[in-house]
Amino acid sequence: MGATKLEAFRLKDQQLARYAKALGHPARVAILRLLLQKQSCVCGDLVEELPLSQSTVSQHLKELKEAGLIQGEIEGPRVCYCIDATAWKRAEQFFQTFFETKPHQQKQCC
Repeated sequence: MGATKLEAFRLKDQQLARYAKALGHPARVAILRLLLQKQSCVCGDLVEELPLSQSTVSQHLKELKEAGLIQGEIEGPRVCYCIDATAWKRAEQFFQTFFETKPHQQKQCC
């Protein structure tokens, strides 16, 4: 979707879509679960815990970082990652608000 098309949507909807896209792959969900379990920065450990190559894990980390869900710090030759607590809370609120909206009760749909 081009940048001009994105402008037609509310900023909150754009952000919710970024979070949803980041969560749209089981490898990224697994990475987030690992980071949540460790509750600290994780460097090379992720590759050891996932059935993926280093380059594939790096691509998924890039997607999560671009969505703002994780942070990365350079420590020597490695980058260490952790959950961005502020963004995590914001994502939780966006999804909660979205799913709290109830569909209209219709007798028959479609």
